Amino acid sequence: MSEAPDDLQEIYIDELKDLYSANDQMSRVLKKFTTKASDPKLKAMIEKSQGGIAEHTALLKELIAAHDEKVTKDHCKGMEGLVAEATKHALEEGPKKGPLLDVIMIAQYQRMSHYGIAGFGTAAAYAAALGHNDDNKKLKAATKDIYGADEYMTVLAETSVNCKADAEA
Repeated sequence: MSEAPDDLQEIYIDELKDLYSANDQMSRVLKKFTTKASDPKLKAMIEKSQGGIAEHTALLKELIAAHDEKVTKDHCKGMEGLVAEATKHALEEGPKKGPLLDVIMIAQYQRMSHYGIAGFGTAAAYAAALGHNDDNKKLKAATKDIYGADEYMTVLAETSVNCKADAEA
């Protein structure tokens, strides 16, 4: 966003473009996580999430284009910070492998997912306020998908990964 928006429609489009960038950044770091995960369920969930992110990115592109806007990303500094933290803790300074690394990856995954939940939820609310009912429905469905992935990661952490990490200590 180069200048102050004039109306809610501009804010909405800016949010979609920000989310496009956020998804792209999260997807790139998750590819690196996939090669490091030792828990098979965690590895499978990270791989599945990459597919979900790709679907949500396609949705964002579709929505941006449907509003006769140029399909571009606005660099998301919020996700940039989260990705930098994820990279630092899980790929650079953390354990090189095993349950302790898996615990860190889940925490970092969830931080990035929560950003996505907030962003997609906000975009859905803007769409509703603007009367873009189809957009709202699609964005709410994407938000629900992200919530589901986050909840799965919590269950995985609490029932398996955290226990393995504690046993390793």
